[in-house]
Amino acid sequence: MKVIESLNIKEKAYIEKLENGMNVIIIPKNTTKKKYVIWGVNFGSIDNHFKVDGEEIYIPDGVAHFLEHKMFEQENGKNSLDTLMALGIDANAYTTSDHTAYLFECTDHFYEGLDELMNYVQNPYFTNENVEKEKGIIAQEIRMYDDDPGWQLYMGILDCLYKNNPIKVDIAGTVESISKITPEVLYKCYNTFYALDNMTLVICGDFEPEKLLEEVKKRLTKNKTYEKIERIYPEKEKTINKKYVEKNMNVSMPIFAIGIKDVSKMDSEIVKKHIAIEILLNVIIGKSSDLYKKMYNQGLLLEEPNIDYEFSEEYAHIVISGQSNDSEEVYKMFKEEIENYKKNGLNINHFERIKKKIYGEYVVEYNNISEIARKFLTDSMKKISSFDYIEQYKVITKEYVEQVLKEIFNNEYMALAIVKEKD
Repeated sequence: MKVIESLNIKEKAYIEKLENGMNVIIIPKNTTKKKYVIWGVNFGSIDNHFKVDGEEIYIPDGVAHFLEHKMFEQENGKNSLDTLMALGIDANAYTTSDHTAYLFECTDHFYEGLDELMNYVQNPYFTNENVEKEKGIIAQEIRMYDDDPGWQLYMGILDCLYKNNPIKVDIAGTVESISKITPEVLYKCYNTFYALDNMTLVICGDFEPEKLLEEVKKRLTKNKTYEKIERIYPEKEKTINKKYVEKNMNVSMPIFAIGIKDVSKMDSEIVKKHIAIEILLNVIIGKSSDLYKKMYNQGLLLEEPNIDYEFSEEYAHIVISGQSNDSEEVYKMFKEEIENYKKNGLNINHFERIKKKIYGEYVVEYNNISEIARKFLTDSMKKISSFDYIEQYKVITKEYVEQVLKEIFNNEYMALAIVKEKD
C-alpha cells in the first residue's frame, strides 16, 4: 500500500487503488477502541445529466438522495440499518451535492458490520411497491425542509449566487421531481455510478492496514464498470443571479446569509486558497475581530456568525450566516470592513494569531476518527490529500492572503438572503 504521512502531526494514511479501480484509504489510530468506516460514491445531487456508453441521460432532481434511502432495503425483507443497530452499531448515510456516503461507527462487531455494509451497498433491491412507498416518506422530508428557516435561508443564498447551476436545487429534489422516479431510473443510476471504480472506502481505527485491506477485498463482489461517465453541467456563469432575496417564515429573530461567489478556477492551489479564505473570514468577522466586537456591542450580532467555504469543480462560494435584527446593516458594515482591509492590509499580529488558530483546528480534527474519515473521503472526492491542509499551512503568508482578499471578496459577486418574521 502507498503510505502518505504528515510528520507535523505524526499521522499516516495507507492508500490502495484496487485492480477493480476502487480506492481504499486506511488511517490507523491505536489510541481509540472506536472504529469508523465510510463508503463513498462519486454521485451527488448535481449529477442529473450525463452520458454513459454513448447514451445521454437526464434524471429527475433528487435521484441520488432517493437511491441512498432505498439502499438499506433488502430482498429478504430486512432493513440493513435495523440489522446494524441490532449489533450495537451506529450506522447512517447521507447525500451531498457531489457524493453519497454510507457509514457506521462501533467498538465491537466491526467485521459483522462490514459484512452488512458491503453487502447492502453492492446489492440493490428496487420494486414498484417499495419505490412508491419511499416517495411518500421523502415527500414528507421535503415538506419538513420547506418549513425549516435555516435550510430555506441557505437555498435562498444559493439562488442569489447561481442561475442555472444544479447546486441551487434541493438535494432531496421536489415533490414533483421525485414523483417521476421509477425502479428503472434507480437501477440505471446505480449501475452507472455505483461501479467500484467510482467509489472510495475510508476506514479509521486500530487496524493493521494490510490485514484490513485483505478483509475488504474478500467482501467485494464482481462489479460491472461502464465506459467513462461524462457528467454534463450548465456552462459556468461569470455573474451572480441576484443581489438580494427575502422570505417570511416563523422565526423569533431574522436570520441572514451573506454569499460570495468564487468565480476563479479550482486548481492545484485550492488547499492554499481554502486556508487563506478561512483566515480572512476569521480576521474580518470572526469572534476576535474588531468588526464582530463592534456589532456585538451595538446589538447587531448576539453570537459569532457561521462561516463556510464550499467548493468543487462546478461551484465555489463563501456563506456567512447568523441572526440579526438589522441584517442590512450587518451586510453594509461587512462590505465596508472588506474595503478597509483591501486599502490598509491585514494587521500582522492578528493575521499570525488567526493562522495559528486555524492550524490548531486542523490538528484537533485528528483526535476524532469520524472527522478524520469524513475529511479523507470528502477531500478524495475533490482529488485532494487531507494532509495538504497541514503542510500548506507553512507557506501561507500575509501577502498571499491579502491577494486572495482582493481576488475573491468583490462586491459584484456578493449577495444577501434574509428570512424575516411573518407580519
